[in-house]
Amino acid sequence: MFPTKTLKLAEMLLADCAAAGLRIATAESCTGGLVAACLCSIPGASSVFDRGFITYSNEAKRDLLGVPGDLMADVGSVSEPVVRMMAEGAVENSNAHLAVAVTGIAGPGGGTRMKPVGLVHVAAARERKPILHELYHFGDIGREEIRMEAVYAALELLHRHLLR
Repeated sequence: MFPTKTLKLAEMLLADCAAAGLRIATAESCTGGLVAACLCSIPGASSVFDRGFITYSNEAKRDLLGVPGDLMADVGSVSEPVVRMMAEGAVENSNAHLAVAVTGIAGPGGGTRMKPVGLVHVAAARERKPILHELYHFGDIGREEIRMEAVYAALELLHRHLLR
Protein backbone atom coordinates (compact mmCIF):
# COMPACT_ATOMS: atom_id res chain seq x y z
CA MET A 1 0.00 0.00 0.00
CA PHE A 2 2.80 2.45 0.88
CA PRO A 3 5.82 3.25 -1.30
CA THR A 4 9.06 1.57 -0.28
CA LYS A 5 10.75 4.88 0.58
CA THR A 6 7.90 5.73 2.96
CA LEU A 7 8.03 2.33 4.66
CA LYS A 8 11.82 2.61 5.08
CA LEU A 9 11.41 6.04 6.68
CA ALA A 10 8.69 4.70 9.00
CA GLU A 11 10.91 1.78 9.99
CA MET A 12 13.86 4.10 10.72
CA LEU A 13 11.64 6.46 12.73
CA LEU A 14 10.27 3.62 14.84
CA ALA A 15 13.73 2.17 15.45
CA ASP A 16 15.11 5.55 16.50
CA CYS A 17 12.14 6.17 18.81
CA ALA A 18 12.53 2.71 20.34
CA ALA A 19 16.23 3.35 20.95
CA ALA A 20 15.39 6.67 22.63
CA GLY A 21 12.51 5.19 24.65
CA LEU A 22 9.97 7.56 23.07
CA ARG A 23 6.34 6.99 22.05
CA ILE A 24 4.52 8.53 19.06
CA ALA A 25 0.99 9.80 18.46
CA THR A 26 -0.58 11.12 15.27
CA ALA A 27 -3.31 13.71 14.64
CA GLU A 28 -4.64 13.50 11.11
CA SER A 29 -7.20 15.29 9.03
CA CYS A 30 -6.71 15.00 5.26
CA THR A 31 -4.64 11.82 5.59
CA GLY A 32 -7.46 10.11 7.48
CA GLY A 33 -5.20 7.83 9.52
CA LEU A 34 -2.70 6.92 6.80
CA VAL A 35 0.30 8.11 8.86
CA ALA A 36 -0.77 5.83 11.71
CA ALA A 37 -1.47 3.00 9.26
CA CYS A 38 1.98 3.36 7.74
CA LEU A 39 3.66 3.23 11.14
CA CYS A 40 1.54 0.26 12.21
CA SER A 41 2.45 -1.64 9.05
CA ILE A 42 5.97 -2.04 10.49
CA PRO A 43 6.40 -5.10 12.76
CA GLY A 44 7.08 -4.03 16.33
CA ALA A 45 5.35 -0.66 15.99
CA SER A 46 3.37 -1.35 19.16
CA SER A 47 6.47 -0.72 21.26
CA VAL A 48 6.54 2.90 20.02
CA PHE A 49 3.16 3.89 18.56
CA ASP A 50 0.71 5.01 21.25
CA ARG A 51 -2.38 6.21 19.36
CA GLY A 52 -3.76 8.10 16.42
CA PHE A 53 -6.41 10.77 16.34
CA ILE A 54 -8.38 11.02 13.11
CA THR A 55 -9.82 14.51 13.41
CA TYR A 56 -11.40 15.10 10.04
CA SER A 57 -14.08 17.47 11.33
CA ASN A 58 -13.58 20.72 13.20
CA GLU A 59 -15.61 19.25 16.06
CA ALA A 60 -13.17 16.35 16.35
CA LYS A 61 -10.20 18.73 16.37
CA ARG A 62 -11.88 20.66 19.16
CA ASP A 63 -13.14 17.70 21.21
CA LEU A 64 -10.16 15.34 20.92
CA LEU A 65 -7.22 17.74 20.59
CA GLY A 66 -8.41 20.94 22.25
CA VAL A 67 -8.17 23.15 19.17
CA PRO A 68 -10.37 26.20 19.90
CA GLY A 69 -13.38 26.51 17.62
CA ASP A 70 -12.91 30.27 17.35
CA LEU A 71 -9.37 29.74 16.06
CA MET A 72 -10.63 27.47 13.28
CA ALA A 73 -13.38 29.99 12.50
CA ASP A 74 -10.81 32.80 12.28
CA VAL A 75 -7.99 31.15 10.29
CA GLY A 76 -9.55 27.98 8.92
CA SER A 77 -8.81 24.38 9.82
CA VAL A 78 -6.16 24.20 7.08
CA SER A 79 -3.67 26.58 8.66
CA GLU A 80 -0.42 26.74 10.55
CA PRO A 81 -1.95 27.72 13.93
CA VAL A 82 -4.44 24.84 13.78
CA VAL A 83 -1.93 22.16 12.78
CA ARG A 84 0.44 23.33 15.54
CA MET A 85 -2.37 22.99 18.09
CA MET A 86 -3.29 19.59 16.67
CA ALA A 87 0.27 18.33 17.21
CA GLU A 88 0.46 19.80 20.68
CA GLY A 89 -2.98 18.40 21.55
CA ALA A 90 -1.94 14.93 20.41
CA VAL A 91 0.99 14.94 22.86
CA GLU A 92 -1.14 16.36 25.67
CA ASN A 93 -3.99 13.88 25.14
CA SER A 94 -1.90 10.72 24.83
CA ASN A 95 0.95 8.82 26.42
CA ALA A 96 3.27 9.94 23.62
CA HIS A 97 6.41 12.04 23.87
CA LEU A 98 6.12 13.32 20.32
CA ALA A 99 3.40 13.69 17.74
CA VAL A 100 2.82 14.69 14.17
CA ALA A 101 -0.25 16.44 12.79
CA VAL A 102 -1.49 16.87 9.22
CA THR A 103 -4.22 19.07 7.76
CA GLY A 104 -4.74 20.01 4.15
CA ILE A 105 -6.85 20.00 1.03
CA ALA A 106 -6.58 16.71 -0.83
CA GLY A 107 -9.25 17.54 -3.40
CA PRO A 108 -10.53 17.15 -5.93
CA GLY A 109 -12.85 19.87 -4.57
CA GLY A 110 -12.59 22.17 -1.59
CA GLY A 111 -9.74 24.30 -2.81
CA THR A 112 -9.79 28.07 -3.15
CA ARG A 113 -7.41 30.61 -4.65
CA MET A 114 -5.91 31.21 -1.20
CA LYS A 115 -5.95 27.53 -0.19
CA PRO A 116 -5.70 25.42 -3.34
CA VAL A 117 -5.96 21.67 -3.68
CA GLY A 118 -2.60 20.20 -2.67
CA LEU A 119 -1.96 22.64 0.19
CA VAL A 120 -0.89 20.67 3.28
CA HIS A 121 0.32 21.82 6.70
CA VAL A 122 2.37 19.42 8.84
CA ALA A 123 3.54 20.02 12.42
CA ALA A 124 5.59 17.95 14.85
CA ALA A 125 5.49 18.45 18.61
CA ARG A 126 7.74 17.05 21.29
CA GLU A 127 7.60 17.51 25.02
CA ARG A 128 9.55 20.60 26.12
CA LYS A 129 10.69 21.43 22.57
CA PRO A 130 9.50 24.01 20.03
CA ILE A 131 6.91 22.80 17.53
CA LEU A 132 8.16 22.35 13.97
CA HIS A 133 5.95 23.32 11.03
CA GLU A 134 6.21 22.78 7.28
CA LEU A 135 3.92 24.00 4.51
CA TYR A 136 3.65 21.97 1.31
CA HIS A 137 2.19 22.86 -2.07
CA PHE A 138 1.90 19.47 -3.75
CA GLY A 139 -0.36 20.83 -6.48
CA ASP A 140 -3.46 19.20 -7.88
CA ILE A 141 -1.73 15.84 -8.48
CA GLY A 142 -4.70 13.71 -7.39
CA ARG A 143 -6.29 12.98 -4.03
CA GLU A 144 -4.40 9.77 -3.23
CA GLU A 145 -1.08 11.19 -4.43
CA ILE A 146 -1.49 14.26 -2.21
CA ARG A 147 -2.33 12.06 0.76
CA MET A 148 0.67 9.77 0.17
CA GLU A 149 3.01 12.75 -0.21
CA ALA A 150 1.61 14.13 3.05
CA VAL A 151 2.31 10.83 4.84
CA TYR A 152 5.96 10.94 3.77
CA ALA A 153 6.23 14.62 4.74
CA ALA A 154 4.74 13.88 8.17
CA LEU A 155 7.13 11.00 8.86
CA GLU A 156 10.09 13.06 7.68
CA LEU A 157 9.23 16.04 9.90
CA LEU A 158 8.61 13.79 12.89
CA HIS A 159 11.95 12.06 12.35
CA ARG A 160 13.71 15.42 12.05
CA HIS A 161 12.13 16.53 15.36
CA LEU A 162 13.27 13.32 17.02
CA LEU A 163 16.86 13.94 15.97
CA ARG A 164 16.96 17.54 17.25
